[in-house]
Amino acid sequence: MIIDFDKIPEVHIDGFKGGKGRLDTRNYDDGKAKIMYSTLRPGASSGLHVHEGNCEIVFVISGIATFYYDDHVEECRAGQCHYCPEGHSHYMENLTDHDLVYFAVVK
Repeated sequence: MIIDFDKIPEVHIDGFKGGKGRLDTRNYDDGKAKIMYSTLRPGASSGLHVHEGNCEIVFVISGIATFYYDDHVEECRAGQCHYCPEGHSHYMENLTDHDLVYFAVVK
């Protein structure tokens, strides 16, 4: 199965999950997995959330994501992947002056 993100309408979200700033995202959701191709704008963040009943994988395509994962702060750069297992909490922030583009899967 091919998912063509160019054919999925982009949604613009201000304050994603209680965060700040703008997230532009194209999402595929079949009820079992959510697959996202997203851009977090400079200075924006997602809100802190716990993964209950699922986990999340975030692959950075371009830019730098600063993740607050449980009690740790981690920088994830292009070509690297952040993993938040079930039962753990995280949020991400774009502390740079460039867009953060990433691919994420919640399952």
